[in-house]
Amino acid sequence: MLEIFIQQTQAMRRHVEMLDALFKSATEGIIVVDSWGAIQLVNPKAQELFGYEEGELIDKKIETLIPQRYANKHVSHRMNYAQAPKARSMGGNFDLWAKKKDNSEFPVEVSLSPFSTSEGDYVVSFIIDITSRKKQAEALLEAHHQIQHLNADLEERVRMRTRELAQALEELEQSKQEVMRALEKERQLNDMKTKFVTIASHEFRTPLATILSSASLIGRYTHTEEDEKRQKHVQRIKSTVNNLTEILNDFLSLGKLEEGQIRNVPVLFNIADFCTELVEELRPVCKENQAVKYTHKGDQEVCIDRHLFKNILINLLSNATKYSGEGKDIFLNTQLKDKTLFIEIIDQGIGIPEKDLPYVFDRFFRAHNSGTIQGTGLGLNIVKKYIQLMEGTVELLSEVNVGTTIRIQLPNCC
Repeated sequence: MLEIFIQQTQAMRRHVEMLDALFKSATEGIIVVDSWGAIQLVNPKAQELFGYEEGELIDKKIETLIPQRYANKHVSHRMNYAQAPKARSMGGNFDLWAKKKDNSEFPVEVSLSPFSTSEGDYVVSFIIDITSRKKQAEALLEAHHQIQHLNADLEERVRMRTRELAQALEELEQSKQEVMRALEKERQLNDMKTKFVTIASHEFRTPLATILSSASLIGRYTHTEEDEKRQKHVQRIKSTVNNLTEILNDFLSLGKLEEGQIRNVPVLFNIADFCTELVEELRPVCKENQAVKYTHKGDQEVCIDRHLFKNILINLLSNATKYSGEGKDIFLNTQLKDKTLFIEIIDQGIGIPEKDLPYVFDRFFRAHNSGTIQGTGLGLNIVKKYIQLMEGTVELLSEVNVGTTIRIQLPNCC
């Protein structure tokens, strides 16, 4: 029996020594307080964090280590915690601050774990100095602000170049040349618009992908010593912004080289025959088991700009087929009533999120759910300008995963 008692005593001594070693060598500050908030144990790391000598903190209230502006509230929080103690972190979404012996303050993370002994209830606090982490977060925030500034600068440059391009096109429309040259310039302008859509869909994608990639990589460099890498990607973003500006300047230069006018020239034609032929032309762009179904009501003779009207229908019907799945029909309805032509296009496609509806006619805007479906965000903007030129109105209704309805009214000039 004596031998067993000695073995148990030795085992207990080893356990105590191991626990003591863990307590003293822990890389986190550890402080144990009793149910009254008096400090009972402090490990060397905690003494180092708070700047106290061994034994100085024993029996002092835990509020000694809390800034004065928080100390009174902490007493109330501590008493509430004592009513229902459980292991948890402190602070929630709030920053926690601790006070050193010299009254200087530093940010901390604190975790609490309650336990009980034969002598009473205690709480052990695990304390980490997060000063370095906060500095890194501030550095990342600064990098994020730089990216936001660059994005804002890019948006402003795009707006400025767009205004300049619009002004240049207006000046071109006001210029008059001989008939043959005017026809040639009109052809060149149409070619330029086609190239603009093609180039924008390709040339904008690569630099924007570069910006996204660099912004993502910046977020991975969380250490101060990686600032050089962060700056490298910030410079890369700046360079890409400059490349985009050059592309926009190229488009502006092309516009200044062209001259021409776009006018609303109404002509008399049969709307039903015209739409039937157009639907037949668009059949190849339809997906498998997908069709455009056309109906007309009222008189059939209408007097509107045939060319502009065709461009409007081609754009809207192409969008309807592109954003609708296989086997989903598109409906085109026209009605001539009281000298007004009513056009309705209905699809059963992916729809447009409600938050995006106010912006669908903005230049370069694409709905957030468009995903990888190819497009430049210019189509609806061009359609609206054509309709305004024809003195008409347009309304768009849409619901995600249900479909989109576009209603147009054009004055019949007959």
